[in-house]
Amino acid sequence: MKLTLEDLELTTPLKGKRVLMRVDFNVPTEDGQISDDTRIRAALFTINYILNAGGRVILMSHFGRPKGKPDPKYTLRPIADRLAELLGKKVQFVDTPISPDLEQLTHEMSDGEVMLLENIRFYPAETDPENDPTFAETLAKLGDIYVNEAFGAAHRKHSSTYTLVPYFDRHACMGFLMEKEVTVLHAMLSHPEKPFMCIIGGSKVSSKIKLLSSLLHRADAIFIGGAMANTFLAAQGHSVGNSLVEEDYFATAKEFRQLANASNTQIYLPTDAIIAPSIDSTETQTISLSDPIPPDQSIFDIGPETITHWKNALEGSKTLFANGTVGAFEHPQFASGTNAIAQLLADSPAITVIGGGDSVSAIKHLGLDARISHISTGGGAALEFIQHATLPALEALPSPPTEEAAEADFL
Repeated sequence: MKLTLEDLELTTPLKGKRVLMRVDFNVPTEDGQISDDTRIRAALFTINYILNAGGRVILMSHFGRPKGKPDPKYTLRPIADRLAELLGKKVQFVDTPISPDLEQLTHEMSDGEVMLLENIRFYPAETDPENDPTFAETLAKLGDIYVNEAFGAAHRKHSSTYTLVPYFDRHACMGFLMEKEVTVLHAMLSHPEKPFMCIIGGSKVSSKIKLLSSLLHRADAIFIGGAMANTFLAAQGHSVGNSLVEEDYFATAKEFRQLANASNTQIYLPTDAIIAPSIDSTETQTISLSDPIPPDQSIFDIGPETITHWKNALEGSKTLFANGTVGAFEHPQFASGTNAIAQLLADSPAITVIGGGDSVSAIKHLGLDARISHISTGGGAALEFIQHATLPALEALPSPPTEEAAEADFL
């Protein structure tokens, strides 16, 4: 395990300290307005914890992809306003360049104050530390303590998540959100309550095969949906009509099934589907996948038989992990499968973990998020952690003193 905020407090009181915290405030927006502030809310506990201890909080985050230069479209000012509302106190928004002058500004802060820096990705050295090796050092001078609370960006070796950490020596740690993410995912990987079952959706085998392979020897069963199921079906000789398939991954799909058999991991594929001439068409029909799909039709969702079959098979599971959707749920006529899986997860007495991505959107759209055990705040980071049991930003952090001799058990 890596150093936590509580670990650090044992030797370094927070009162009067400048706490430089990397957060993930990369929130979705619509017409310039924040449409979902979940990621901001997720950091509130750690922010308030530090403020209540008398610390001074300097926040840095990315937002969108401004390509290393200032872009009004990606300013964090609206996020500063929303954060102030949620905290119930003023948030000092700083849109001046990161420089020695900014360092002086942080020293002038009073205990219990909050500052939010402008989008860290306005600087090319954020995503490309080698572009300016001094950038990370300049950032580090803005704080006495570093806290990484940006799980969603922990799989990146960026200046604010990775390169600056050594400048803090042992005064760098995980925030409470980061700690929770790592703890939950590690428990799911190393000692899940059995049976452990996974529902994996998505459009392409190429983007999910590493995830599937990493789960293969851990899960008791894997349910594969979404367009990537078409590749598995076609590789077995099923006619899938005009559906999206990756012919280059037929051999990979076959090999995966063989490995699953060898490891006694049961693989479930759809047995029926909702098909249509195009994704925009409302002329849908349900067809058994034992029958050939007409050449002018494509699969866009799992069918009712599959839903019933999977629901019965998932009965009795103790740990459930889900990532991705099983159909084109953004189109109402193809949302029934994804909605049914979301409801199943919410109703299940099992430990339920959602690994980010579109599956989170589906859960929230139905208002079921409060009934899920853990929803990861970082889709890409969660998948990377599952595949490698570590992340670059975690590796950069120090371990607690008692663990230095024998580096953390899983990082």
